[in-house]
Amino acid sequence: MGKQAATEVLAGAEGAAASRGVEGPPGAPKLELVISAKRQRILDGMLEAVGADGYDKASVRSVLDRTGLYRQAFYDNFADKDECYLEAFDAGVGRIEALAIAAAANEVGWRGKLRAALGAVLDFFDAEPDVGRALVVEVHAAGPEALAKRTATMKRIADFIGLAGAEVEGAETPPAIAPEAVISGIHAVVHSRLSSHSEESFRGLLPEFMYFAVLPYFGAEAASAEMEAARAA
Repeated sequence: MGKQAATEVLAGAEGAAASRGVEGPPGAPKLELVISAKRQRILDGMLEAVGADGYDKASVRSVLDRTGLYRQAFYDNFADKDECYLEAFDAGVGRIEALAIAAAANEVGWRGKLRAALGAVLDFFDAEPDVGRALVVEVHAAGPEALAKRTATMKRIADFIGLAGAEVEGAETPPAIAPEAVISGIHAVVHSRLSSHSEESFRGLLPEFMYFAVLPYFGAEAASAEMEAARAA
């Protein structure tokens, strides 16, 4: 039951990460909305600018400087910086979720899937810290709509964390708030590292994160074993 539930949640995340589609009449094929290469360059440039300069200081001009495009190209696609960032946030989160889903695909069980998915996310933050800052740190400055998107993302992750309960043997289970506490703790550490421009490896956090996630469900012995497995991963 646990493996099936985990598959369902990952499938839900994959749907959220996929490009938006248009549904036609019953039985008609789904028409995918393709993002043009120019639009994608602007979205990427927005995340890079926000991550490097901060949301308030980032501007349409700074995005264009990074992409080599003209102002008209921006306004052909977006009404303003706010609209562009919101779409860039969705695209960035979708990219990270796709990496996590692909990494977890061949793993068996909740712990294996979490270790692989979390490792892929941390590798991404190591490779692209500016994008990480744009998605994790600067979302607060982007306003309530951006924060609502962040909340929905955190909810998807917490739903997966909560699936650990299906694999717990015995009557004792952690409180219902445990998934939220686990993901909030991980988020707080990542947020701190990104906001301080720390040069320490995000991947190096994987063993401790796995210990923290496994402990409330499977106990200290299993958590210690997971920490060692993550160190060897």
